Amino acid sequence: MTRWVAPTPGRPVEGSVVVPGSKSATARAFVLAALASGPSRLTGVLDARDTRLMRAALGSLGVEFVDEADAAVRVVPPVAFSSGAVDVGLAGTIMRFVPPLAALADGVTPFTGDREAEVRPIAPLLDGLRQAGVRVEGASLPFTVHGTGSVPGGDVTIDASGSSQFVSGLLLAAARFDEGLVVHHVGGTVPSRPHIELTLAMLRDRGVGAEAVGEASWRVAPGPIAARDEAIEPDLVNAAVFLAAALPTTGSVTVAWPRYTVQAADTILGVLEALGGTVSRDADTVTVTGTGVVRAAELDLTDASELTCIAAALLALADGPGSIRGVAHVRGHETDRLAAMETELRARGAGVHQTTDGLAIVPGPLTGGEWSCYADHRLAHAGAVLGLAVPGVELDDVGATTKTMADFPGLWGRLVGA
Repeated sequence: MTRWVAPTPGRPVEGSVVVPGSKSATARAFVLAALASGPSRLTGVLDARDTRLMRAALGSLGVEFVDEADAAVRVVPPVAFSSGAVDVGLAGTIMRFVPPLAALADGVTPFTGDREAEVRPIAPLLDGLRQAGVRVEGASLPFTVHGTGSVPGGDVTIDASGSSQFVSGLLLAAARFDEGLVVHHVGGTVPSRPHIELTLAMLRDRGVGAEAVGEASWRVAPGPIAARDEAIEPDLVNAAVFLAAALPTTGSVTVAWPRYTVQAADTILGVLEALGGTVSRDADTVTVTGTGVVRAAELDLTDASELTCIAAALLALADGPGSIRGVAHVRGHETDRLAAMETELRARGAGVHQTTDGLAIVPGPLTGGEWSCYADHRLAHAGAVLGLAVPGVELDDVGATTKTMADFPGLWGRLVGA
């Protein structure tokens, strides 16, 4: 564990940041390249703990990764998947995207991971696989997939209110199932629906028939998945962490921003505007400028729940009470993010309580002190944001940020002048 005192700048934070590639897009691109009919060349991929574990997981199934001189990665799928042990670490993408590929292998593949991952929800994905004709032992991590070299597919019904990744995980491999797959959702609201749209779009880019069927069903037709050379766009939630630095510091921060994306771009920028930022865009970048005052707001983060922690940190610095809703499912992320943010913000002096699906936050006189990260990169990002205005916020493990950024402390320190 690496302790780190979040820097408190004595000036407006101004500058630009090159944000690494999207974790969500990188994970999906690796999986689809592993399933493709030939080699794919990927550029701009995220190099972080989760993506390294994804490479290792796919490698255990027989996929070859070749690092090229220009930082591109060439992915060579196997003629047939082999079975092998998979370590998911703390990555939901590996827990939920790789089991359907293991089902296509001929053999037994055990899945294990970090202790914290054992409480992350996975049962709906495994139940969907069983309905598609796969033998699976277990309903939580660790579990074992018994592959036979093929999956019948067909219609499956699951409750995806705990994570949109349950749907995406099934859809990504579905074109390789004998009958394809139709996934029906029953239950509460599906969170982070733009991530399902990302999955469908990336499948269609590879020639797969993939579409939403009404509000709560998705269909993928059987057939080949074309190899594709692809540039991965930046991770817009990670970008939002840096853009947020402008708000309490009278700053101005610029990041690269794609013209067209199925990430929750409008929601992310809308949240920063609601909190008092001024957003300006040109063809390829976004700039957020702050006034030094974070504005109180009632935020619906249903489509962008990954913003929960940094939004809560900003609301603790706001000019009045605020709230976050639509994020009940983040209780099942790397840690229970609502309980963790309640605990940490209260310890620093804010009034915070959990609601049914979010947080209510009343700013108060804040003080520095230890900030626990719970092995969660988003909790670490929140501590860094709080430290912009509160001297002495000391993260107990800034190393948690390596999950999605190889050098968050370096990027953050260069931006804020530490």
